[in-house]
Amino acid sequence: MKVINFIKEWQRALQHEILHLKKYGSNKFLVSNGRLLSTEGSYTYYFDTALSLRIPIGSQVRLEWGSMKQNGRVLSSEGKGVMLAMEQSFGDLIGEAQLFHDPWELLEQLIERLDEMKKNKQKRIRVKRLMDPSMPAKHPVEKRKSNVHELVLRSKYNPVTFVWGPPGTGKTYTLARVAANKYFQEKKVLILSHSNQAVDVLISEISTFIQKKDRFRDGDVLRYGFNTGEQLEHHEAVTTSQLLQKDNPQLADEKEMLLDERRKLKQDIARSFSKRDTNQLLELETKIAKILDRIRQKELEFIQDAFIVGTTLAKAAGDAAIYEKEFDIVILDEASMAYVPQAAFAATLGKRVIICGDFKQLPPIASARDPLVTMWLKEDIFHRAGVVDWVNDGMLHPHLFLLKEQRRMHPDISAFTNQYIYHSLVGNHESVIKTRKPIVDLAPFPGMAAVLLDTSHLGAHCISEKGSHSRMNLWQVLLSFQLIHESYMAGERSIGYVTPYRAQADLMELILADLYEKELSTADIIAATVHRFQGSERDVMVFDTVESEPQTRAGMLLTGKDSERLINVAITRTKGKFIHVSNQSFIRNHVFHRKTLRQLVEHQVRNQQTIGTKDIGKWIKNQHPRLDWMHARKLEKVIRDIESAKNSILLSLPEQTVLPEQWKVQLQNRNQSVKLTVLAGESWKELQPDHILSVSLSFPFIIIDEQLLWLGLPLEANKGVHPPYIAARLQSEKVCEYLIGQFQTRQ
Repeated sequence: MKVINFIKEWQRALQHEILHLKKYGSNKFLVSNGRLLSTEGSYTYYFDTALSLRIPIGSQVRLEWGSMKQNGRVLSSEGKGVMLAMEQSFGDLIGEAQLFHDPWELLEQLIERLDEMKKNKQKRIRVKRLMDPSMPAKHPVEKRKSNVHELVLRSKYNPVTFVWGPPGTGKTYTLARVAANKYFQEKKVLILSHSNQAVDVLISEISTFIQKKDRFRDGDVLRYGFNTGEQLEHHEAVTTSQLLQKDNPQLADEKEMLLDERRKLKQDIARSFSKRDTNQLLELETKIAKILDRIRQKELEFIQDAFIVGTTLAKAAGDAAIYEKEFDIVILDEASMAYVPQAAFAATLGKRVIICGDFKQLPPIASARDPLVTMWLKEDIFHRAGVVDWVNDGMLHPHLFLLKEQRRMHPDISAFTNQYIYHSLVGNHESVIKTRKPIVDLAPFPGMAAVLLDTSHLGAHCISEKGSHSRMNLWQVLLSFQLIHESYMAGERSIGYVTPYRAQADLMELILADLYEKELSTADIIAATVHRFQGSERDVMVFDTVESEPQTRAGMLLTGKDSERLINVAITRTKGKFIHVSNQSFIRNHVFHRKTLRQLVEHQVRNQQTIGTKDIGKWIKNQHPRLDWMHARKLEKVIRDIESAKNSILLSLPEQTVLPEQWKVQLQNRNQSVKLTVLAGESWKELQPDHILSVSLSFPFIIIDEQLLWLGLPLEANKGVHPPYIAARLQSEKVCEYLIGQFQTRQ
């Protein structure tokens, strides 16, 4: 295909995605207490916000108040307040409104850059080399001394180099040293990635290496952009704000003073509102705008003087200081998560380009259902440039450089991915057993690096969240929390929890925030979907697949086209202990044997990594004060809780439950002030319920006074449960509130 046709298809794909986002994809924020500040030029409003919005200044927004809708732009959004310039008046005061910030602006900027490609022959040649890398490789292979040296040679002699960096293979280490090598030759280098975190990590590694060589000069390495994280806090002169503080401290201090003054004034306005405050705020905004303009001029100087500049793809496409500049080499990191047109745009900015990523990890995310979107925005450049076709045929493309040795995971963890995902192309560094042994030796399951915690025959707990239809499994999320707790009590402080499903990740976040508030302040514990966790790592990882009865098939996230990539990411975030919480029986019955999830389960069973239900009493050593695990036939504690109920009991009884007389008597004899609500497909009049919700769930539970949850009881209401019979008792008002909200609306 001709380059011009590529570009036209990319633009159409981006337009389809923009239309989809305009219809479904705006970020929505609640704003309140709106006041009209000024009518000069446009209508300027100030709103209070519950959270800091962090919407970039100048961004286009839409405000909706009742039936009124207006477009506008953000003047400032620092702290818990936002100032907007609107096209028309809403009146003097607005009680509560919705603010929409639309993510398609970034795609429109990319379309503009593609328009510029059409007119520029040099840029089109660079795109052709990227999309059709059929030119012969010219680097002298015999001169290779190391991975870094080979990549230096490749990027010197070839216009395009693809780097395949599986997890833990030293991608950041290698790219940083290649960038530093170019810097030592006084070449101009541009570092790009889709995420701020990836740019921060690479710029940090580059500047640290150059400093160790004692060749670092202030301003030569520049992290350009505002969303920099903790990674760069300890570097002296890498970010634009750090350089400004060194180069022109008076200007930096003046900016901070004005911003601080604005923060205080906004706090005053939030408490009371006067004409004097309004005038003062508008005057401050004018001063801040002038300061920011002067700072912008300094930033342009910093970019001009720097030899290595790092920024995001979005920033590069929207900022003329980057896209109008030419570099000797562009390094695009995490390219497997970038849209193909973004990768092409990156390639046009430099004489040479290194495209680095792992096409065995998650692809880019796009929403529109359209063939062009599927082709160009939902698959990565490695696939679309034909590089992956060579790998599928058992060969490496002449312009593909593979990093072959992983140093992150214990070999018992990487054994599966090395064989099934990377087809034995990747091996383990000899040091990895020794370095990960201290993590492996900790509880739970001391001495085991990879574990399948089998939840077969524990009940039918997998249901869908009412709004999103995302799957959740209450039993597995509580077991997973117990695993986190055991790891923490054993001394581990780097723990991750991942799951394919947003609802399950949200539920774990809720439990952690409620039960582990103190621990979260001292430990690095995170719960997220697998998509959100790509690019991160932890010592211990819990992977919760959620799936079980009463579902009749596993979800597409775990069995669909990209399921191999999702499972690969879930496993390879781990350093020392990978715990896979999964229902082996369900997966064997409902997942095709060639699917990655089934292969993972069978690999773990074959390698004797399974911990079954019968072992639960052996590995649970530390009962959390608010989560107890006990034998479901021992009813003394639940009976005491029922007798102690003050206001309400909510009871779930699945279809065809035969309730023992002891339970009937206990519930009938409850305190008269306690209201009993039964969730069931049957009437259960003999229990004398106050309310019946005709909702038949697949598992039993009891919620007492909206703050105490018993899961797994009454035991007789559980279907397909094998001994030992287990019940869980959770004290959490937040979790009970969430669950009640889920079940009460299913009528």
